[in-house]
Amino acid sequence: MTTIKKEDLHSLPSPEKPTPVSTVVISKEEDAYDIADTTVIPVIDRHESIPKTEGDIVSEEITTIEDQVETEKSELGSDLINSEQTPTDIKDTNKNPNNLKIASHFEQVRSSIDVPPGQNMADFVTPPTPGLPPNFEEEIEDELRKAEIESAPPTYPKSATSDIPLLRINFDAVRANNKPPRAQEKYDADMLTGMGLFFNNQFSEAKAIFETKAREDPLYSFGLAAMSFIKAITSYNPKDVESALAKLTETYLFADSQIEAASAKKPLKDTVSHYFTNLMGTNPTHLPTNTRALTKYELQDQCFISNGALRAHVIKAECSLLMAIVFLSMETAVGYIKAGLNLRRAYNSYSLVWQEYKRMGQDFNKYMDQDTISAIQFGIGSVHLLLSSLPPKILKIVSAFGWAADKHLGFALLKLCLEGKRIRSPLASLMLLSYYVTLTSYAPQILTQELIQPAIECLLDAQHSYPNSAFFLYFAGRVSRLARNLPLSTQSFVYTYEVSQGDWAETTMGLLATFEIAFNSAMGLDWASAAIRVLELQSKYNSPSFLKYFYGTCMEMLGNRTDAILSFAEAPGLVEKRRKTQIEQFVMSRVAFFEISGYQDLDFSLPALEILYTWNTFPCMTQPVLETCLELIETTLERIYEREKLEYDIRTVELVPNTATPDYYDQRGVLLLMKASIFNALGRFTEGIVHINWIVDHKDKFKNTNWIVPFAYWESGNICWGTEDYKRARMLWENTLVYSGYDFEFRLATRLNLAIQHAIELGVPETPSNKSDGKGKTTHGRKRMSIVTSKSTVIANSS
Repeated sequence: MTTIKKEDLHSLPSPEKPTPVSTVVISKEEDAYDIADTTVIPVIDRHESIPKTEGDIVSEEITTIEDQVETEKSELGSDLINSEQTPTDIKDTNKNPNNLKIASHFEQVRSSIDVPPGQNMADFVTPPTPGLPPNFEEEIEDELRKAEIESAPPTYPKSATSDIPLLRINFDAVRANNKPPRAQEKYDADMLTGMGLFFNNQFSEAKAIFETKAREDPLYSFGLAAMSFIKAITSYNPKDVESALAKLTETYLFADSQIEAASAKKPLKDTVSHYFTNLMGTNPTHLPTNTRALTKYELQDQCFISNGALRAHVIKAECSLLMAIVFLSMETAVGYIKAGLNLRRAYNSYSLVWQEYKRMGQDFNKYMDQDTISAIQFGIGSVHLLLSSLPPKILKIVSAFGWAADKHLGFALLKLCLEGKRIRSPLASLMLLSYYVTLTSYAPQILTQELIQPAIECLLDAQHSYPNSAFFLYFAGRVSRLARNLPLSTQSFVYTYEVSQGDWAETTMGLLATFEIAFNSAMGLDWASAAIRVLELQSKYNSPSFLKYFYGTCMEMLGNRTDAILSFAEAPGLVEKRRKTQIEQFVMSRVAFFEISGYQDLDFSLPALEILYTWNTFPCMTQPVLETCLELIETTLERIYEREKLEYDIRTVELVPNTATPDYYDQRGVLLLMKASIFNALGRFTEGIVHINWIVDHKDKFKNTNWIVPFAYWESGNICWGTEDYKRARMLWENTLVYSGYDFEFRLATRLNLAIQHAIELGVPETPSNKSDGKGKTTHGRKRMSIVTSKSTVIANSS
């Protein structure tokens, strides 16, 4: 295996065929955080004339794009991630009056979650329980070894993967699963093989394996449902979402029927005891703590819930967990409520299995199969990690639990699941990578330094097991983007697209990769390439209204005002009426704002840069490109000034003119907000202060752009963080939480929550609130306060 180092990045040969991804690894020994000198993509002037028809644009550009893709494929030599800069390190604690101590959080997590092989993980979450270590017999190890993917046959039957229909299972005819743990592991060996095929891009073969037992076993049915789930969260197509929810619901009922057949529900006594114990106690994880491990004498007479029933409970919980993630991805209030209900159902089932698992003590391997144990680790870890990343504003809507999530426990359990190399292990890798990449994308200036290294380590581990997986190639592109290496990011997305063609992933990962390539083009200010990619996705991926609006912004930046206006006018009509996401609400509000002036004031806005700003991409863009964006903003501000000067000149010569006074506060506010954000991304924090102050001073003037002020407070916190005024940064972020009812409210709330929690972990103290308690004068127990001054008061005053 060849290792590509940083100094070799610019001297890689360009072979006739692209270098196989499987022969490339990231060198851990090298510094993976310095950005290499990146060639700046030529900038096309937004007012430059282009061909009149859309077809001419596509025909002229498509050849260039194809050549560019071939060049990118030939130049791909490594997944080396370069970074020009990271958010400001907090090095000199003497400057900080609070004497902050920044420790390596993830090193502490890694060192605290090492569980000895064969030990019950419950012992490392709750007080240790007595018991004997399990004794694996040699024949058991041989059976497990045979289940490894490397020993599987080289060829498998294929199945059409375009659609995954419902199985139409007769739930009344479902029988109990009475297989013992070792027999269950042997039965599930095909499922392990199918998961390996799935993450090695052999989707048809994996689907064929899942289908062989999908009507007789809920785990194999869950494999098909998981494929529908991945398609739903990558395409954001309402039809795919409905299909995934229907498939997950069917599998949920399948597993529940198997539980009913085994009569293995939680006794009412245990339910009530569990409720009051956790209600009155201080258990942060909400896992059962009143359950002790049984002694060896008690174990002889004890009957646990059967392994098949526990397995069905876990599958039932996993269906609820995946449905919750689908609802969360909708970014709607109704979606958050449904997500909360499903998270509650999932955790109830996980808690029941955990309680049985803990009672088994160190003999758990006699009563539970390894994949069910791995499923507990994946499920409970995912729930804690998921809830720990949600802001209080969303948690209030979700209202799933009355306890605080423990992300340390989430990391610990997912790591154990990952190390087990069982059926859920690649899913644990996806969950961890999603956490690292998504959270860093929300607040790159604050979290990149902390999360980029564990993200790379997790990616390396995943690529070692699945070197050509479309899923991990996609995350390689996201990580490269966070490191400001857009060319390498685009190459990863191109490979994701290539390995996804002609199979199930073509309409999932392929379209997702195309969308990311379009965004990378926009981040390089290559508006023509971005427009072509968006055209490819129209009516196939994501929100049609947003894609139409995105295409219009590209046309506006290219100077094609006619096509831009037509696209803007069509966008609101493509909004899904039943559910309006935050993105669609933003599109509708911006188009409505442009229509106020009949699109005559488009010269005073930069809608394409607004998209880049609201997606928080400025911190991931290179310095030359950001400097070009500053020039575009400055030119647009000058146009506003010239228009205001002209309209005020009219009022100096004309008495009581019919024209209204100039009102360009919304346009200027958005431009100054983006300007301040770019200064923050460039590390020139103090240069944005004057612009943020102007926004705050005129916060009552923004009639049509209600998101300017809360985002301005977010940027003000970034300025303070960059200038090492951490206490005030936290105060400003906390003050931003009082705003509500604006576009992208939940997204900003997530950013604020992550930044505030990061500040708390670093020891940044809270600023005491100066708010009054809101109470007036006391009546001292009387029904009403006296209006006339009492005699005693008059006498006291006279004396």
